[in-house]
Amino acid sequence: MGRFDGRDGPLRVRYEPTSVKDLLVEMKDTAELLIDLSYSAVLHGSPTIAHEVVELEHRMDVLQMRARMSLMLAARSPDEAETLAPVLGVVGAADKISDAAGDIAKIVTEEIGLPDAMRGALTEGVETLVRATVSSDSAYAGRTLKDIDLESKTGVRVIAIRRDDDWIFNPGPKTRIEAGDVTLLRGPETGVVDVHPTLTGDPFDPSEPSEPAIDDLERAVDSIVLMKDLSELAVDLAYGSVLFDNEALAEEVSNLEIEVDALQSRFEAWTLRAAREAEDPVSLRGLIHLGVATEEISDAALEITEGVMRDIGVHPVVEMAVQESDEIITRTVIAEGSDLDGTRVEDGIPATDISTSVIAIRRPDEGWLVGHDIDTTLRAGDAVIAKGTRTSAGEFEALAS
Repeated sequence: MGRFDGRDGPLRVRYEPTSVKDLLVEMKDTAELLIDLSYSAVLHGSPTIAHEVVELEHRMDVLQMRARMSLMLAARSPDEAETLAPVLGVVGAADKISDAAGDIAKIVTEEIGLPDAMRGALTEGVETLVRATVSSDSAYAGRTLKDIDLESKTGVRVIAIRRDDDWIFNPGPKTRIEAGDVTLLRGPETGVVDVHPTLTGDPFDPSEPSEPAIDDLERAVDSIVLMKDLSELAVDLAYGSVLFDNEALAEEVSNLEIEVDALQSRFEAWTLRAAREAEDPVSLRGLIHLGVATEEISDAALEITEGVMRDIGVHPVVEMAVQESDEIITRTVIAEGSDLDGTRVEDGIPATDISTSVIAIRRPDEGWLVGHDIDTTLRAGDAVIAKGTRTSAGEFEALAS
């Protein structure tokens, strides 16, 4: 694909015939992983995770250039230029997301300033994220994730793999791990301690967390985790609104942007109050940096939806490519007395042959409920964001109405 080498300058990127939709999906996956890794690098104080953010930034640079090339060649008339203009805006917004994630990672790599006790203030529900390189003599090398079965045995998931200059996002059961792969593992710390030696040949030795020297640091950490979840969701929904020309998803991005702005404002106010009591106020500078970058990500997500909100429509090239994909993102409001009113999310969705994954809920009186482990009972009025096949999405809509 070509890559960017920070030491030698940008390498030349040549045009290759690529589906615009495929590029957008890859940029979406890259953006989501950038956000996840950058916040995790801050929460865990991990320079190695921050390094992977830099690698992904370089990848995004190449994807953006390829997307611009493809869009320029696709516009053959004023009408096509009009429908492609919003897609070009999506590409520009991806650049802003990438830069903001890079700025978050710099908090760690450039030691801009963070409380030493950040890791100690993490709640038990926050999983460990580590980078691990597969050794040549690892028992996992050459085997598929289904064969290894890490998640059911240890609770640890492989969320991404970097193989030389290529990335494998959302690896599935058939994905094979090879010696030399850089894997990103997420899971409980006890599980990582078990998996890491077998994967890398080296033990995982987490540093002992420091005692918080700042009152209520746990509250700040919880806010960072929430900002991360909301930012990831905003980007996911923004791209979904473009790929599926869905105005309802675009409206939810607008709601999320308002929520993130309010959260960022409260977080900034907390940081300023904490600085007054801290022995070294400069140690909190990174938190201000983090709040600003978070707002930039949510603003960029809103920019992605501009074409959908203006009802410009989607270019036929994107529309046809999307029709080939069976997995879609939907927004469904739970009606009072429906089959889903009173259903627990963790119990699955009843009467659906194909599972639907609930990724977020916006509740009128509580705001957003996000995360991979949502455990709640659906209520009338809930706006549910879900991923699934077109078949299961139709079933879910019928059950909710």
